[in-house]
Amino acid sequence: MKKVIHTSGKRKSAIARGKIKEGKGRVRINRSPVELYNPELARLKIEEPLKLAGDLADKVDIDVKVIGGGIMGQAEAARMVIAKGLVQWTGDMELKEKFTHYDRTMLVGDPRRTEPKKYGGPGARARKQKSYR
Repeated sequence: MKKVIHTSGKRKSAIARGKIKEGKGRVRINRSPVELYNPELARLKIEEPLKLAGDLADKVDIDVKVIGGGIMGQAEAARMVIAKGLVQWTGDMELKEKFTHYDRTMLVGDPRRTEPKKYGGPGARARKQKSYR
């Protein structure tokens, strides 16, 4: 029986689900190779855990499906899936330590969400201006 690990990651309203299995180091985001992922800034964000893991990433294939949110939200959700998956796959505490030291949001979600809009103004906190003249 082959070893397969399922992980998920969230950032704002983007949700990423990933599958990690034995392979040749292929990483796919929404069925396309990570090398073709645009824009470049988002691609570099996704590749961070792969670079930190080094040779460990060459032994596994990672498939990530991302829905919702914006471009960077999706990239950070995918990055979280990759980092959590690699840590689970290896069970290596040193790798976990390395990820946490580099950027804690790779393994731990960011709980911030957008505040709901209220009545009396255009946004959550902004209000219509008053003038008494």
